[in-house]
Amino acid sequence: MIVVTGATGGLGGATVEHLLTRIPADRIGVSVRDTAKAQHLADRGVRVRQGSYEDPAALRDSFAGAEQVLLVSGNDPAADLVGLHRNAIEAAVAAGVRRIVYTSQQGAVPGNPYRPSDFHIATEAMLAESGVAWTALRNGAYGPLDQVLGPWQQTGEIAQPEDGPTPYTDRADVAEATAAVLAGDRYFDGPVHLTAPDAVTFDAVAEIASGLTGRTIKRIVLDDEQWVAGQVASGVPEPMARLMLSWYEAGRAGYFTEADPLLTELLGRAPRSVADRLAADIAT
Repeated sequence: MIVVTGATGGLGGATVEHLLTRIPADRIGVSVRDTAKAQHLADRGVRVRQGSYEDPAALRDSFAGAEQVLLVSGNDPAADLVGLHRNAIEAAVAAGVRRIVYTSQQGAVPGNPYRPSDFHIATEAMLAESGVAWTALRNGAYGPLDQVLGPWQQTGEIAQPEDGPTPYTDRADVAEATAAVLAGDRYFDGPVHLTAPDAVTFDAVAEIASGLTGRTIKRIVLDDEQWVAGQVASGVPEPMARLMLSWYEAGRAGYFTEADPLLTELLGRAPRSVADRLAADIAT
């Protein structure tokens, strides 16, 4: 059995949907905070059990009988994510899980200024010490493009801090590849990268957007503090703005430059490109 945590969230839920196309439903389990939100999966034959990283006993029950567990990383910057991930790893080990697959992040290496890298690094270290086979999927940035580009369709500008080449990756592609890793005959040990095949800068994105819209989309490089002040003025809490700034700092320092062919290999097709995603955004 394969058990997926966070199965009512975006990445976990999409991964379960792809698993259902690959293996029988009775070989899939989910561990969720609110079982009512997973009723649609239970109706299709998926085993649904309550579990959260805060409750190790419930986790052990939700992981029981699993050969593999997908640990979807937490994303609350205010939480003790290392401690919560430790609970999940220990529960998986106690339940007799043979392999833990963890959703890590591209650039999860010492020195990366992007602050979430720290808890990914710590979690990967705990996995390495767990005594259980493990895989860390170091996923490329897969959030909505507008999250990093800003409201470019309205302003005609990508006005953000200095950036660096980044393989912006579609979440749907990451979910499909994650399901392929979980359900496939080939195992991956340690960290692997799931990224789009091309790393691009905002200059390149502006050119792509210009071609798609028939408008001139300008790339404006904002001073870091100017950008933070603008975010705060728009209602973003300053700690959150500075957290996001550290992502731009990591990009221009080269921590996200590497693009890996594994995602393409697992999908058996080309992943969605930035141009594909921008075109879809324009059409909506």
